[in-house]
Amino acid sequence: MTTALPTPHGEIRLPAFLPDATQGVVKTVDAEDLVQCGVEAVMVNTLHLSTSPGTSRVAALGGVHRFMGWPGPIASDSGGFQVFSLIARNSKLGTISKDGFLYRFDKTQEKKILTPEKCIRKQFDLGADLLFCLDHCTHPDEDLSVQRQSVEHTVAWARRCKAEFEKRLAKVDANSLRPRLFAVVQGGADPELRRICIEQLLEIGFDGFGYGGWPIDDTGALVEMVASVAEQIPSSFPKHALGIGKPDNIVRAWASGYDLFDCVLPTRDARHKRLYVFKPGWENRCAKADDLYDHLYLQDAKHGGVDAPLEEGCDCLTCRRYSRAYLHHLFAANEPLASRLATLHNLRFYMRLMAHLRTLSRP
Repeated sequence: MTTALPTPHGEIRLPAFLPDATQGVVKTVDAEDLVQCGVEAVMVNTLHLSTSPGTSRVAALGGVHRFMGWPGPIASDSGGFQVFSLIARNSKLGTISKDGFLYRFDKTQEKKILTPEKCIRKQFDLGADLLFCLDHCTHPDEDLSVQRQSVEHTVAWARRCKAEFEKRLAKVDANSLRPRLFAVVQGGADPELRRICIEQLLEIGFDGFGYGGWPIDDTGALVEMVASVAEQIPSSFPKHALGIGKPDNIVRAWASGYDLFDCVLPTRDARHKRLYVFKPGWENRCAKADDLYDHLYLQDAKHGGVDAPLEEGCDCLTCRRYSRAYLHHLFAANEPLASRLATLHNLRFYMRLMAHLRTLSRP
């Protein structure tokens, strides 16, 4: 089992949760806030940054680390899921072919093409430490022919991504640590297609692998395929559970073999007054993902008179200095500070969870 992932901008201790900095920012907080929360790395989105301000502009400004003021490792999502979602909502906004995605964000724009080669070039322009191959995501309810085409595209695009990746590596200082390239496993809910995808991606060779597609069922629980995919990938490879964000689901995915996680959930929930607090004795139940935490809703009137922190024992700035009553007041007054303080707490909650998992052995 790998305990750390070396990158050009430092080591990522595993497991790690990467807050989503989709447009080059983790909403409401800055780089120093992230450091103080104990964040190991962040995830940006190549598609969004290529749209604004443009990956070439970020490159000209010294790369995404300098642009964001963030010194640690940065992973860059390929943007394929976002384009797929765009087309799924409105087929007039784009098409998918063997060459990649043809898309536009609205009908007034000219269409752009996102190919595997462009995807890798844009991520190199950003200067990311952990790059993802372009993949063809599908909804699990799509029929078998669509899932089969998704795997064919995903494997073919991964091969092209690796070729472009190696071409760009030739221009990187051979004495420095190189970035890492992860492929994404597709195949929907079909075990045989997932197996085929994994075998073909392993044959091409990558630094790690991500779970692609819908990892959550209608009840909010992990689908069985999440564990199945991890079991088929050798333990020597780091595995990224893309989009898995509920704390209990993170623990279950970690137990299945995943090392890296990213999701908008903790920061989005913070802005919507939804805070995470561990239950007493959670550490003893953590390995089973059983009864770990509660949600605290700051809009509830009962918090307005509570002169106590969000969570006793939490070492985040918010809990060390401010009361529930104060945060309740800030949200009621629509003060921007409310979202920052809530976000700091939720991020620290996730980092404390990661730190504890590092002390455990997988089941």
